[in-house]
Amino acid sequence: MFITFGSMKSVTERYNKAKEEHQQLANPASEAKLWQREVAILRQQLQNLQESHRKMMGEELSGLSIKELQNLENQLETSLRGIHVRKDQLLFDEIHDLNRKGTLIHQENAELYKKVDLLIQENQELNKKIYGTKDANGAPSNGFLANGISIGDDPSAPVRLQLCQPQQEKDETGPGATSLGRLQLC
Repeated sequence: MFITFGSMKSVTERYNKAKEEHQQLANPASEAKLWQREVAILRQQLQNLQESHRKMMGEELSGLSIKELQNLENQLETSLRGIHVRKDQLLFDEIHDLNRKGTLIHQENAELYKKVDLLIQENQELNKKIYGTKDANGAPSNGFLANGISIGDDPSAPVRLQLCQPQQEKDETGPGATSLGRLQLC
């Protein structure tokens, strides 16, 4: 037995009815008796609920007959079926929600792949504009930077520079002086 809204409503209705009957007398002693009866009824309901709870938990079953035990078992099976139905519904709803989220993530992923492909194409076009295109022989047609330095076939490869030993040049500062102020590439 569980206290429900209906049983609370019946308690208040009984109180209101008894109060109306005793209101004519307006005697504080009769109102105290009314409250004492209500307290006794509520205590009995609490004891019944506690006893029912202990039985549902499998405690204090020794005084029950076979029929009472079968009734208790039926109540527990009914409760368990209700629990399974609710749990299954929650799991179904969660799976449905996860599938929906997975579909959204898959769509976002596809959109991001499209954006990456677009960026790669733009990058390739920029590389063509900067480094030029290869001619029929495979040599870069516009692959030279200032001073005749070639960047090579792969525009993303680093340019390797190598310094040579300075050559003896005649400078205005004097005969046999070495020019250190100029970079020479080999």
